[in-house]
Amino acid sequence: MLITNIRYLVNVREENNLLRGKALADLPILENAWLKIENNSIVDYGLISSLQEADFKQKVFDAKQAVVLPSWCDSHTHLVFAGSREGEFVDKIRGLTYEAIAAKGGGILNSAKLLKETSEEVLLELAQQRIDHLIQLGTGALEIKSGYGLSVDGELKMLRVIQQLKHQNNIPIKSTFLGAHAFPESYKSNRKGYIELLKLEMLPKIASEHLADYIDVFCEEGFFTQQETEELCELGKSFGITPKIHANQLHISGGVQAGCKVRALSVDHLETIGEEEIRLLGEANAPIATLLPGAAFFLRMQYPPVKKLIENNAAIAIASDYNPGSSPSGNMNFMIALACTQMRMLPEEAINAATINGAYAMGVESLVGSITRGKRANLIFTQAIPSIAYLPYSYASNLIDKVMINGQFQ
Repeated sequence: MLITNIRYLVNVREENNLLRGKALADLPILENAWLKIENNSIVDYGLISSLQEADFKQKVFDAKQAVVLPSWCDSHTHLVFAGSREGEFVDKIRGLTYEAIAAKGGGILNSAKLLKETSEEVLLELAQQRIDHLIQLGTGALEIKSGYGLSVDGELKMLRVIQQLKHQNNIPIKSTFLGAHAFPESYKSNRKGYIELLKLEMLPKIASEHLADYIDVFCEEGFFTQQETEELCELGKSFGITPKIHANQLHISGGVQAGCKVRALSVDHLETIGEEEIRLLGEANAPIATLLPGAAFFLRMQYPPVKKLIENNAAIAIASDYNPGSSPSGNMNFMIALACTQMRMLPEEAINAATINGAYAMGVESLVGSITRGKRANLIFTQAIPSIAYLPYSYASNLIDKVMINGQFQ
């Protein structure tokens, strides 16, 4: 297929590079462009003026002045869950804090209870419906975490559902084992017992069945300590499972320090960080700082200090944190708008953070994340819009006209 009449072809890159610091604002764009697709992949691109008559002998699609971007790469979701938690939403409106809701059995433990009562088949059906919806919103790669099982059977059930989702979807999907999401009710006074369960039963079983690409730990006050996080991540690494960490959402928790020490791929959240954490994330081989503006928005929390992170040469990714409790939306278009309006990221920075850097944050940068020869043709076609800045500017409008996955319109 030859796609012609593209107003702006966005994030055109000859090669892959994780973008750190000021490089995040560099968003290469071709104006009045064409794009050629063969065997579900991008094979070539250029300016309309460079096309020859012979190029039009294949199937031609007129983009009608659409802006064409690589699909969103959402590197942090919890979209396998059994039910919604709007009751807690009302509790928050009435003034209860995240911690107070968790203390009375809500939050993660609420989702764990619902998941225990739900069959694998139903979980799969619900998750597939969510993925179908996200693809229509432009998402072309996903990371999905477990963490609502909190038992051997529950975590295996979640990870097996994610494995099935990998097989039945034609977008890249990565799975993350997040058994260390919370302490289940039955282990409330036996922290050591649950950690031993994670180490001696869950991780070996998950590794033997090859169910997880990543291991994650919720490093936070009242959840898992920095030392516990490091121990679990190092054990995961011994099984060949790369760490990612929930870090510094509610407090300065040591999550960033743990992430740097265990060489995590990413440290995610970072609503609460100080100068030391910002310095560490600016180092050459530091983990990617994955920011989740949907969670800060929904919980009415402060947003991460993005400008300081960028000034200190950090690598920033944007993800949705799609989950039933603290970010019940996987709409990456809205996340990009929040990144611009609430964190004062430039549109170019936000788009890079949600595409190429998002791809790096889940290890799929060779497949998606930019308009690069050889990558999958997972693309967003917008309606006719005046500029890329119009995407976050017109935050309440769905400006996506078409979505292409592996060279096929959905």
